[in-house]
Amino acid sequence: MSASLYGIRRAKNIIVQTLAIAATVFGLFWLVWILITTLGKGIDSLNLALFTQMTPPPGSSGGMLNAFFGSFVLSMLGIAFGAPIGVLAGTYLAEYSATSWIGGTVRFVNDILLSAPSIVLGLFVYTLVVAQMGHFSALAGGIALAFIVLPVVVRTTDEMLRLVPTQMREAALSLGVPQWKVIVQVLYRSSLPGIVTGILLALARISGETAPLLFTALNNQYWTNDIMSPMANVPVVIFQYAMSPYENWHTLAWAGAFILTMFVLVVSLLARTIVLRNKLTHD
Repeated sequence: MSASLYGIRRAKNIIVQTLAIAATVFGLFWLVWILITTLGKGIDSLNLALFTQMTPPPGSSGGMLNAFFGSFVLSMLGIAFGAPIGVLAGTYLAEYSATSWIGGTVRFVNDILLSAPSIVLGLFVYTLVVAQMGHFSALAGGIALAFIVLPVVVRTTDEMLRLVPTQMREAALSLGVPQWKVIVQVLYRSSLPGIVTGILLALARISGETAPLLFTALNNQYWTNDIMSPMANVPVVIFQYAMSPYENWHTLAWAGAFILTMFVLVVSLLARTIVLRNKLTHD
């Protein structure tokens, strides 16, 4: 290789590395800026009362205990409804219809559902559940969030199962093991970290969804554990408090936004850690 050609390739490599580092720094800058801003504006409400007191009426102090509990319940309902169906659908795509037209159609529909605006999903569940029941409820909110969880888990499960070497399937089948048992005892064990990562990423996504909950779970100023009634949740409380004219509500909204951002960050880092640990184990 001539010296001039080597110099050109090295210069291109330096330029690309510089642009990649600049893009990384640019993305991290906005993350740090968001954290600093939410922390600075909500620091007055970041205390024990935030996690032990109910959402207050105008002009009073309080916390977001009922909202945190409601978000936990709604997120768990969304995962409970969406994750099992997503895993089963992803398994069907990877193991039973990998090359058929049915599999291609399901993947196409799943991609549409994955990119569908969450407010459209919320309006769909409002028509399907809320309007039929005659009232808002946490159950309807969980169903709306499940529609967001579903395509993420389907795609993750499909891709993770397809990454499992074919030799593992053939070795198990050659021993006379039924296919369903191969899937449960061999394929799921190999792809479990990837599937769990997909579920965690779906959890991180639904934890901050506001639009579908406005049409389904709505809000509740009081504590409730009845999933058939409206339930408070952090995103809707942040939205309502941020739009209000009351300063103490604004501070609570910023504090809730900081906690929500940190939760999403921690869950995303946990998912990334699982992926890296699984990669190191296989290497």
